[in-house]
Amino acid sequence: MKTIESQFAPQPVGAYSQAIESGNLVFLSGQIGIDREIGKLVEGDIEAQTKQVFKNIQYVLEEAGLSLANVVKVTVLLADINDFQAMNTIYAEAFAGLYPARSAFAVAGLPLGAKVEIEVIAERA
Repeated sequence: MKTIESQFAPQPVGAYSQAIESGNLVFLSGQIGIDREIGKLVEGDIEAQTKQVFKNIQYVLEEAGLSLANVVKVTVLLADINDFQAMNTIYAEAFAGLYPARSAFAVAGLPLGAKVEIEVIAERA
């Protein structure tokens, strides 16, 4: 196993790694819409937070030498299921037609009051 950490993505706020590589798979921890430069959640709606989440995911994937094209599985957690369609629009743009398998759930709450958290599994070809 190998730990992967990007200097551009938010640092973990607990006892976990940004990502772990095991074999040909890279498991990214859930990302919320924290902008590392300001050290807090981006202001705005679900779209703004979802865009930041994907930036954070891309930073970690790039550190591993991967991109969103390598993602095979996504788990989406939403604080409000009514935000699904708005999140899904940003999601569809991020993956540009090569959609990985996905699960999406409404949850009772997310860290720091986030509206969305997304984790991914990527495969090294």
